[in-house]
Amino acid sequence: MTGTGRLIRLILRRDRVVLPIWILVFGLLPAAYYSSFEGLFPTDAERIGYARVSADNAGFVALYGLLHGDSFAALTNWRAGFVPVMIGLVVLLTVIRHTRTDEEAGRTELIGSAAIGRHAPLAAALITAAGASLLIGLLTFAGLVGKSGSVSGSLAFGAEFAAAGWIFAGIAAITAQLTSSARSARSIAIVALGVSYALRVGGDISALGTGSLSWLSWISPLGWVTRIFPYGPLNWWPVVLSVLLTVVAVAVAVYLRGRRDLGDGLFAARLGRATATPSLRTPLALAWRLHRGLLVGWTVGLGLLGLIFGGVGGSVLDIAKDNKGLSDIFARLGGSTEIVDSYFAGTAGLVGLIAACYAVQATLRLRDEETTGHAEAVLATSVPRLTWAGSHLMFSLLGPALALLAEGVVTGLVYTQGNFAHIVGGVLLQLPAVWVLASVAVLLFGVLPRWSAAAWAASAACLLILLVGETLRLNHWLLDISPFTHVPHLPGGTVSATPVLTLLVVALVLGAVGLAGLRRRNLPD
Repeated sequence: MTGTGRLIRLILRRDRVVLPIWILVFGLLPAAYYSSFEGLFPTDAERIGYARVSADNAGFVALYGLLHGDSFAALTNWRAGFVPVMIGLVVLLTVIRHTRTDEEAGRTELIGSAAIGRHAPLAAALITAAGASLLIGLLTFAGLVGKSGSVSGSLAFGAEFAAAGWIFAGIAAITAQLTSSARSARSIAIVALGVSYALRVGGDISALGTGSLSWLSWISPLGWVTRIFPYGPLNWWPVVLSVLLTVVAVAVAVYLRGRRDLGDGLFAARLGRATATPSLRTPLALAWRLHRGLLVGWTVGLGLLGLIFGGVGGSVLDIAKDNKGLSDIFARLGGSTEIVDSYFAGTAGLVGLIAACYAVQATLRLRDEETTGHAEAVLATSVPRLTWAGSHLMFSLLGPALALLAEGVVTGLVYTQGNFAHIVGGVLLQLPAVWVLASVAVLLFGVLPRWSAAAWAASAACLLILLVGETLRLNHWLLDISPFTHVPHLPGGTVSATPVLTLLVVALVLGAVGLAGLRRRNLPD
């Protein structure tokens, strides 16, 4: 453990921009939700009616979990039910970045040549992630204790967020030991997160009916943290279970770390063929081999999200018909006075932002190929740089289009009472904004490659604007930072070619500048 403190300082320096952002966003988001609920429901009858309808809606339960209670604080905790998923995602990416990614890039070996203990890098990553999760919990507690008037409830709310971060920090520590590839470690950890979410959804929806499968939620770490119910039947046992699981996961990770060599994983990497098959002898064929798993995963994931959004659509009118404040929020989000149309237009923006995360991830695969030395091997042949980059960027452009189409089609099929073409069209209209964020990643990769990861900051800013921008009634110049605020709204709104063409031109210019920079800079850099 020698040198752990210095490695923690190194991690804090490397993440000095990203780390504070997601701590503040997740920590302050519940207080923003509380304030928005106060504005939406000025009377007790409206608040109780909303809680009653939401508690029995399978779509809302799938998204946020079970609702116990009808107070502003209980609604806030329920509305923040998806936040533990986002915290888990960010934490596991952070742990893998400072363990397996550093090891794969050779930085761990370089650092290990100094007076650094064998387990110090893992300990530093876990302590940093756990500390950040704890800060999120403390910010949540501080933001709600005065509003709710419940110290124990607010403390439990903060513990819910902190526990989610701790659990997936431990899970990421294990996956970092299993494989020699950071990409594979991330994939395994994200699959674990997705399975945990799916089990929680299945158990909670079952609890609305016969309850025969409600036990599924109790084998899901995400099910544990959402069953604390801080402002309802407060239950501290899930916190105890989360801490125990974290301790066990860390112990397993330390044990596995001691059983493998530096640079290797517990599972040996498979050797490839001595010669490439005909299907792998072009840059595009190689890019397809590298991106196909990501493409299938995101397409299936957005398709499943379409099931939820389409199912919720039938209940939106019942929820909002007697509440003018909620109707106004739907109208502002979707650009229409028709509540159901506004709902689908608003969810289209959320789906578009999710697809943008896929586009950014696919684009940054270029940087991964560069840092691992794979790009040099390809470019040592007769393949030009732009051909190599273009083969990957094709998936950044067309992959989100396919995923969005899957979500729109599933949503339109599930919600049979609306205009199918308008629902699908509203989702596909998000593509220009998606491509703008992808082009930001291209620009950074081509001009400032060491800052390529900052492309995620643009996505985070758009997410923050989407989550709290309209409910907090932020100034329009702040809302306009996000390209998604300029997308025409369908169904229910009017479509203008001007914003679509403007976004396409912006994406084209940013991408062209990035590719021009790629042609002129050193590789790797």
